[in-house]
Amino acid sequence: MYALFSMAVALVALVVLLRLRIKIGRSMLISALVLAALLHVGPVSFWQCLVNEWQTKPIDQTTGYLFVTLTVLLTLVNVLGEAMHQTGVSHRLVPAMQGLFRSRRVGLAAIPLIMGMLPTPGGIMLSAPMVRDLGDHIGISRTRAAAINYFFRHLWESVWPLFPAVPLIQTMFGISALKLISHNLAITTAGMLGGAIFLLGRGIPPKADTHKFAQRFATNLRGFFAAFWPIVIVAGLYAAFDIVPAIGVLAATVLFLVVHRVPFVRWRHIFRSAVEPDFALLVLGALLFKVNLEAWGAVHGVVDFFYAVHIPSYLLIFLLPAVVAFLTGVTMPTVAITFPFLMPYIGTGNEAKMGLEVLAFAGTSIGILATPVHLCLALSTSYFQASLPKIILKLLVPLAFIAAAGVLMALRHW
Repeated sequence: MYALFSMAVALVALVVLLRLRIKIGRSMLISALVLAALLHVGPVSFWQCLVNEWQTKPIDQTTGYLFVTLTVLLTLVNVLGEAMHQTGVSHRLVPAMQGLFRSRRVGLAAIPLIMGMLPTPGGIMLSAPMVRDLGDHIGISRTRAAAINYFFRHLWESVWPLFPAVPLIQTMFGISALKLISHNLAITTAGMLGGAIFLLGRGIPPKADTHKFAQRFATNLRGFFAAFWPIVIVAGLYAAFDIVPAIGVLAATVLFLVVHRVPFVRWRHIFRSAVEPDFALLVLGALLFKVNLEAWGAVHGVVDFFYAVHIPSYLLIFLLPAVVAFLTGVTMPTVAITFPFLMPYIGTGNEAKMGLEVLAFAGTSIGILATPVHLCLALSTSYFQASLPKIILKLLVPLAFIAAAGVLMALRHW
């Protein structure tokens, strides 16, 4: 019980720090230190936990390995975005995507879906101008346009390897990338279906202006592929060969710079301008949170407590990540904090009940997308000049589709 109390205090500290507009990395690190103090996890016990990891776990499941690979992944994604910006590829992408879609409904969804494949901090603003302009042209409300941009942009988080939660879950549970993606795809598919019916349905004319479509299709298609072939390479290497996303992004970035003939002297500037120290603090804080719980033995203690109070396991698997996600507004820390508690229920390796993992990530997705703490929701509210409560109301039914997908997958693999 004390572990639950300590975790609640640490999460409250995290929420307060975020509300004070302290960067997420610093907030997460401070929250992890608060938890360590409450659980009396000192340097000795912390070090012993790390040593035990090296002795009992595969190297790709150790804290040091995860810290390096996830930090490099976040940093290199930003480097790739900066390289696209400095070569002018990202500027050509905007008009290319606007011109590729004849259907207004497809365009409204496809723009944030495609832009969401390159996750960057505050990256929702990459697609926001296009969705807002197209929404204004069609005549839909700014609130609806904001909900469409926000919802569809985040549907990849359960399956796309550039989101660090995906490789983190894979290593935690000791499963293949293909196994994780093939099961979590139920969340993405259900979200797309719910969004298509309830966000893109009535009130949006299906056809767009077509007089320039045929003339400029080839040009627009080239502009699109110029930006997204590196991302396709990363995803393909991860899904097909289990190659760590950080390595895939590095290879794709180097290849991108070579293909675009960027002088080697400019590489250093591109890499340096894209480095954000807060990325490292975010990963460090999330992993410290997990190690503190393991060092104190909190995971088994909390699981025993839930057994004692007879909380149904399927309810716990869904609600625990949903509540933490709603409090923090960030996916990776939610996974690092809550999924260790769920591992005894879900299992690992070949014994993992992947339907229960889908249920857990469905809870994570709903908490992330429904919370006012989420930075992207705050940015959307401001940019679209829309009502935050009304945006959330428009998302409730599509979010119910995600919940239903999690429940159905859990029942199938129970």
